[in-house]
Amino acid sequence: MNTTLHQIVLHILRPLIRILHRKGLAFGEFSLLARKVYVETAEAALMQANEKATSSRIAISTGLTRKEVAQLRRHEAEQLVNLARYNRSVRVLGGWLNDPDFNTPTGQPRVLPLQGSCPSFEALVGRYSGDMPSRAMLRELLQTGVVSQADDETVSLVTNAYIPQGSETEQLSILATDVALLINTIHHNLLCATNDRHFQRKVSYDNLPLEVLPEFKQRVNEDAMALLVKFNTWLAQHDRDHNPTAGGTGRMRAGVGIYYFEEAVQAQTATSQQDHQDEV
Repeated sequence: MNTTLHQIVLHILRPLIRILHRKGLAFGEFSLLARKVYVETAEAALMQANEKATSSRIAISTGLTRKEVAQLRRHEAEQLVNLARYNRSVRVLGGWLNDPDFNTPTGQPRVLPLQGSCPSFEALVGRYSGDMPSRAMLRELLQTGVVSQADDETVSLVTNAYIPQGSETEQLSILATDVALLINTIHHNLLCATNDRHFQRKVSYDNLPLEVLPEFKQRVNEDAMALLVKFNTWLAQHDRDHNPTAGGTGRMRAGVGIYYFEEAVQAQTATSQQDHQDEV
């Protein structure tokens, strides 16, 4: 079992380490972060079991020393500034798409005046982005190609998706959420009953010519976006931030992620022969 688990961990780490190495994150820093997560995970597991989460018990379950555990538990997590900015942009876009105050009578996003009372871009940002200035949000959305300006007084939505393009650091912030969500889904499916599993599927073939990839990529871009917009419309109707009249109890987060991938087969160190249509 350990050999299999080691191979799985190596397979997961390789693409991550390529990013970290390119960004100049030294092994010592990565080691510190890994130890911190081990401590947090062990602490959470003990608390969930209604047991005392002492440094000694955490040290035993993680293989770290008590001194290391104590130091890591005192270390405060850094603020995720770029992630917060990404989330604000997504909320603004969601409001523009789904809030009737910012839609036409047919349900389409309005062309908004930059300033003034509702409906305006200033009012939209104020409602969905907290204290971020509307001018700063406008610069961000213009940079990523989400909006356009025909003049100095109005702004139009030109795409339904917020995809950070101007800052690699901001794009990397998505790595923190999307990869974690996928791994959490896999972890859930490993532990839960068969009838309670989350949807997790992919389709791929490993002997495709280069010439067919552009068409397939375009198909994915169009069909996947249409599906995500459909899901977004439904979720917005039930989200109490976007629809204050939505009823129900508790507070949950749910969604769907879709990604495209391609790679040269000969560049792989190990290739599975099971990546075919039977995974759908």
